[in-house]
Amino acid sequence: MGKVAVVSVCSVFLVAMVVAVAVGVSRRNGGEAPPNTNGISTSTKAVKAICQPTDYRETCEKSLANANSTDPKELIKVGFQATIDEIKAVVANSTTLNDLAKDPMARQALDNCKELMDYAIDDLKRSFNQLGDFDLSKMGQYVMNLKIWLGGSLTYQQTCLDGFVNTTGDAGTKMREFLKTSLELTSNGLAMIDQFSDVLNKLNIPNIPHIDTTPNERRLLQADGSPVWVPPEQQAQIAQATANNPEQPNVVVALDGSAKYKSINEALKEVPKNNPTLFKVYIKAGIYKEQVNITKHMTNVMFIGDGPTKTTITGSLNYVDGVGTYRTATVAVAGDGFIAKDIGFENAAGAIKHQAVALRVQADRAIFYNCQIDGYQDTLYVHSYRQFYRDCTITGTIDFIFGDAQAVLQNCKIIIRKPLDNQQCIVTAQGKAEPREISAIVLHNCTISGTPEYIAVKDNNRGYLGRPWKEFSTAIFLQNQIDDVIVPEGFLPWNGDFALNTLFYTEFGNRGPGSVTTNRVTWSGIKKINWNQALQFTPDFYLRAQEWIPQSGAGVPYHPGMM
Repeated sequence: MGKVAVVSVCSVFLVAMVVAVAVGVSRRNGGEAPPNTNGISTSTKAVKAICQPTDYRETCEKSLANANSTDPKELIKVGFQATIDEIKAVVANSTTLNDLAKDPMARQALDNCKELMDYAIDDLKRSFNQLGDFDLSKMGQYVMNLKIWLGGSLTYQQTCLDGFVNTTGDAGTKMREFLKTSLELTSNGLAMIDQFSDVLNKLNIPNIPHIDTTPNERRLLQADGSPVWVPPEQQAQIAQATANNPEQPNVVVALDGSAKYKSINEALKEVPKNNPTLFKVYIKAGIYKEQVNITKHMTNVMFIGDGPTKTTITGSLNYVDGVGTYRTATVAVAGDGFIAKDIGFENAAGAIKHQAVALRVQADRAIFYNCQIDGYQDTLYVHSYRQFYRDCTITGTIDFIFGDAQAVLQNCKIIIRKPLDNQQCIVTAQGKAEPREISAIVLHNCTISGTPEYIAVKDNNRGYLGRPWKEFSTAIFLQNQIDDVIVPEGFLPWNGDFALNTLFYTEFGNRGPGSVTTNRVTWSGIKKINWNQALQFTPDFYLRAQEWIPQSGAGVPYHPGMM
C-alpha cells in the first residue's frame, strides 16, 4: 500500500478510535467515566469524550455545543474558533475599562492588552490552519507547533494580566474576569492536542514520530525509539557550508554616515511585509541609542554586527520611570525566524531603576549567536515560542533570564552583576502558568559566574539559580560550570509556598563549587533525572533544532545532544 493510502486509512481509523481511546485513558488515570449517553446524539458523545481530559470540562462542552461532527480534528477547530471569538469579545469589552484605568500604569497595561490579544488571536488562527493541513506523517512537527502556538496564546493573555500587577483601581480585576473564559478555552485546546497525540501514539503507526506528552519530560523519538536528529557530523557540515558562503547584506546601517542609513529603525522600513527569505541587516560598529521593534510582520530578519561589544543597541526605559516591564525592552523581536549575530543589546538604566529589559523575544525559531545582552533586573525576556542562544553573554542581577519560551541557552556566559545593597540575585524566573505547556528555560554547558564587583559582595547579596515566577515554573540546568556565586540552597521561593510543589527544577551533570546539590532546597518540585531524561532537554530533542537551525542560513553551530 502506498504512503498516501496508508495515511488516508490511518486518518479514518484515528477518527474512529479517538473517542474510545480517550475515554479508556481517562478511566485508567482515575478520571470519571462519561455519563450514560443512551439516546444522546453521536456528536454529543464525541464532544463529551474529547472534553473529558480538559481541566475546564463545562467550558469545553459549552464551546462545542453547536458542533455537528464526530471528527476530533473538526471539534478541536471549533474549540479554537470559539476561543478566537471569546478573545475578540474581550478586546471589544476592554474599551469599557478606560474609565477604570485611572492609574497611568493600568492605562498602559490596558493598551498593551489590546496588542497582546491580537498576538493571541494570531496564534490561535495559525493553530487552526495547521489542523486544516494535518498530515499524519508529520505528526511530531505538527503537534509541537500546536503546543508552542497555543502556549504562546496563553502567554500573551497572561502577559496582559501581568501588566496590572501593582496598579491601583479595578481595571486589572475586571480584565481578569474578562479573560477567564478565553484562558480556560486555550487550556482546553492544549488538553485536546495532548489527547490527539496520545491516541496516535497508541495506534503505533510505522514511520510516524512518537511524542511523549508526560509533563516536563517531553520526548521526541521515532516509533522505534531512536532519536529524531541529524548526526552531529552532518549538522557541522551544513553549518560550515552556510558559514563559508555568506550572502551580501540587504541593507547596511552605519552611524558615521558611510552607509545608506544611520538608524536601525529606518533600515527596517525596507523589510518586506511577511518576508519569506533571510533579510540581512548589517549594522556597523557603534553605539545605537534607539528602541528597536522588529514587528510580527518583519519575518526572517537577520542582524549582523561587527562584534558583541563593538555594535551595541542601547536604551534605558525602566519601571521606576513609569514604563511597564513589557515596554522597557531596548530591542523587541516579534517577527518569526529572527537571527542576531555578533551584536550587543543593552538596557543601561542601572540597578536603581529595577525592571529594565534589554531584549524581549517573542519570535518563533529565533537564534542568537555570539551576542552580548546586558542589564540588571529582567535583562533577557524570553517571552514565548522556540528560542536558541549560542555563545552569548548575558549579565544581570534579579530574574535576569525570565519568561515563558521554549528556550535553550548553550555554551553561554551567565554573569551576575552587583545589585543594590538590599537585593539578592536570581539567574532565572521561568513563567509557565499551564502544566501542559512545553516551555522551559534550559541552560546547557554554560558558565555561571559573577563580576569582580559582585564577588566582593556575594556573601551579603546571595545568588540563586532560579525562583518560580508562575505556578508551573520549569528550569533545567545541564552540564554547566557553576562558580561559587550560587548559594548551597540553589533556589529561592517567590512568595511563601507558592509553586513549590508544582514547579519543575532539575540539575544534571553540572560542575564547579556552586553545583554541589547536597544542601539544595528539598521542595517536591525539585527533581532528579538520569542521562536519558536529561537528553530530552537538549536542542535536537527539545527544540527539534535539526529542522531549523542548520537551515537558517546563519552558519550557527550547535551541539544537538549531551556534551
